[in-house]
Amino acid sequence: MNNRNDNLNIHRAMPPRHQPMLYHDLLTPDETMSIREEVRRFADEHIAPVAWEIGHREEAVANFPHDLFRKMADAGLFRIPFAAEVGGRGLKNPATATAAMIEELAYHSNSVAAVVDVHCILAGHALEHASPELQARYLAPLLAGEKIGSFATTEPDASTDLNVNVMQTIATKNASGYVINGRKRFITNAPVADFVVLLCVDEDRMTEIVVDLDSPGVRVGEPDRKMGNHGQLTADIYFDNVQVSAESVVGAPGGGLKIALQTLTYGRIGIAASGVGMAQATFDHSVERLKTRKAFGKAIAQFQHWQFKLAERATEIENARNLYLKAALRMDAGQNFPEPEAAMAKWYATNLAAEFARDGVQIFGGYGFMQELAADASHYRVEEIYRDCKIAEIYEGTNEIQKLVIARAIFGKTLTG
Repeated sequence: MNNRNDNLNIHRAMPPRHQPMLYHDLLTPDETMSIREEVRRFADEHIAPVAWEIGHREEAVANFPHDLFRKMADAGLFRIPFAAEVGGRGLKNPATATAAMIEELAYHSNSVAAVVDVHCILAGHALEHASPELQARYLAPLLAGEKIGSFATTEPDASTDLNVNVMQTIATKNASGYVINGRKRFITNAPVADFVVLLCVDEDRMTEIVVDLDSPGVRVGEPDRKMGNHGQLTADIYFDNVQVSAESVVGAPGGGLKIALQTLTYGRIGIAASGVGMAQATFDHSVERLKTRKAFGKAIAQFQHWQFKLAERATEIENARNLYLKAALRMDAGQNFPEPEAAMAKWYATNLAAEFARDGVQIFGGYGFMQELAADASHYRVEEIYRDCKIAEIYEGTNEIQKLVIARAIFGKTLTG
């Protein structure tokens, strides 16, 4: 084997995991611990070898990781969040298991975690409110990986502010059901999805409707070119007089906003878990670098600055993981809006991932700034995490909104607005 390939293998090697050594899990149910180990084995075997390529190649339909998506479906990962009645695994604590799954996926690739988050937590969870007929048509093939789901609330001029006076995607009732006109933006999986669960303005209310993306009048734009999460394809979806049946409504007409907000709350727990996954990956790679890289005749880990910094980060990862687990456990206990824990977890974990990613690049120095070193094709995980982590502070509810949710729990909505 030549030196170039030797270097490739060295730099793709996984560092020792510190989570089992430092994190003494007293919160997670045994079934979730088993799910974590199952997903970790899968991710180590199937995601780690292709993660760098997924995170760095051009954002294009041809580059979507269809093979990996199929493997995740065949392994039953998409069934983890769901009840047995709809084809899921029927776990006692599905939200907790799902969050642990997302952390383990994000450890190797936040792109993959984001694809699964939208496919399962957003599109799939929204369909739990659908009729048995819609579930048979969309949720069953979603769980089997036969159809890819997407979920759309955001528009060019409406994202955080979801109300009927701002949103411009309109569902107009007619004798055959609804005619939809409008445009959605930043829709994950849209370029490769088979359907979208769509939040529309329906007179003076909001309604969720499932739309096949090959329907007449639907057009999906080209994949966006993003700073990070290159394996998570996003695009605009355009609706031009799209006719759907009345049976395509998810839940009751006018109940769309509640379904969307409940779904996004679940999603925020998932995004918190992805933040922990990225932070844990940064930690493990950084510890190994600090132990093996030398400066001034000694390992960088011997400098107290980095000893103290990693001690702080280890404590913060502990806190972040506990927060998302607590939020997920409350959701499993029947609380559809487990606040303020869900907001705390989303803000704290993603803020940690972003701050620590900056430390990670600093620890690796010039090597951490490289996507790939020309001399030997080496590359390091911290560069990808540095690009990927920023969106976690933005999507599924900005971190500023999470702080507002927390503030409302403290002061009440009358004072905070």
